[in-house]
Amino acid sequence: MSSPIIPARAKTVIFDAYGTLFDVHSAVARHTAEIGPDAGRFSEVWRAKQLEYSWVLSLAGRYEPFWTLTEKALDYAFARFPDVDTSIRPLLLEAYRSLDAYPEVRETLRALKQRGLTTGILSNGDPAMLNAAVESAGLADDLDVILSVDAAQVFKTDPHTYELVLRALPVTASEVVFVSSNRWDIAGAAAFGFTPVWVNRLGLPDEYLELAPSAVIGSLGELD
Repeated sequence: MSSPIIPARAKTVIFDAYGTLFDVHSAVARHTAEIGPDAGRFSEVWRAKQLEYSWVLSLAGRYEPFWTLTEKALDYAFARFPDVDTSIRPLLLEAYRSLDAYPEVRETLRALKQRGLTTGILSNGDPAMLNAAVESAGLADDLDVILSVDAAQVFKTDPHTYELVLRALPVTASEVVFVSSNRWDIAGAAAFGFTPVWVNRLGLPDEYLELAPSAVIGSLGELD
């Protein structure tokens, strides 16, 4: 069975993890009281620097595990907001290992598997991060593969990262639906030849128009 979003040729649906399956701001949200009125901006800076570091390292031909970048980005956020007590650093890092899954995630994954599609993750996160997040959210039985760019030693959107899907599963690029909430990730997947579906939960304006998504949805629930 196919849908307007998932074409008949598709054999697998691969998801980005952070921001797509897992709410990257839920770590700070658990400690809003300790952080104070800057909690929202603090979380945005943490996330922005985490991604920036991954892109800069990739372009420089260097690599560090995503967990290391997550720690460095958090330290930068503390530096930007000196009134936030650094004693909560261990609490925030522990919370990041067990981010909240979006409420529709489990039902969506199970619906896709019932349709005969394989499901998986392709993420910048290193294996320990991803395994912790998946176990915490109780999603292990709903995913066929959990792929980390650590195996390629470079971050998305390098083509070698998307190639990991083809190395792990007996599929061609045209048979892969790739789902991400990150528009830059959608651009990378489109360039590689996947069928990219953008989860635009916040109604953000489009960009990278020459590398367009095949569909735009507001929630993962629209996939099933």
